[in-house]
Order: sequence, then C-alpha cells, then structure tokens
Amino acid sequence: MPANGLLLSADSITGDEVCNMQDEKLGNIQDIMIDTAEGKIRYAVLSAGGFLGMGDRLFAVPWKALKLDKENKRFMLDVDAEKIKNAPGFDKDQWPNMADASWNSTVESYYAK
Repeated sequence: MPANGLLLSADSITGDEVCNMQDEKLGNIQDIMIDTAEGKIRYAVLSAGGFLGMGDRLFAVPWKALKLDKENKRFMLDVDAEKIKNAPGFDKDQWPNMADASWNSTVESYYAK
C-alpha cells in the first residue's frame, strides 16, 4: 500500500456518490477513464440528472477535481449543482472521443473555473 494513501479498485468506486461542498448529491460515478500513455486516471464518468437511472446524462469530470471523503465513502467535487447541469455532457450511447485534444481542453477548462 502506498505510504500516502490507499489503493482502490475501479469496481469499488463504481456507483459511489459525488457530492458538492454544500452536501448536495451531484450524481454517481459510473466509470473511470485511464490515460494509458501516462498511466493515470484521467476522468471519472459521472451519471447525473435522471430519475431512477432514466434520462441520466454523463459527464467526464477530471479526476484531479475529485476529493475522496473516506469517512462517508463518497467523492467531493467543489462545484454547485447548476454547474453540473450546464457542464459538457454526453449520452450513454454517444460517448465523445476522450482522446481528442479539443474535447479534453474544453472539459479541463470547464472544471478549472
């Protein structure tokens, strides 16, 4: 185990809640995207906005924007709920090309604000 943290399997965080600092639920982690060139997790794919899993949109959130809340077994994202609603998202059947530099730039800059 690393000296400064812990190791988690991708499966163990799938379904985990993502909340903001106001303790509002923003969504759940549906998947993670790994940058194989750098050997790092690049994005958590957040499922949000639907009702009982229907009508959800997906949002790629930069991994570095998420903070693990070990005590409550969830992740924290320092954005308000409205920002997620307006974030660049996609449909579960039409994923973007996450390797595209332009797409990456748009997503990274959106969450950097």
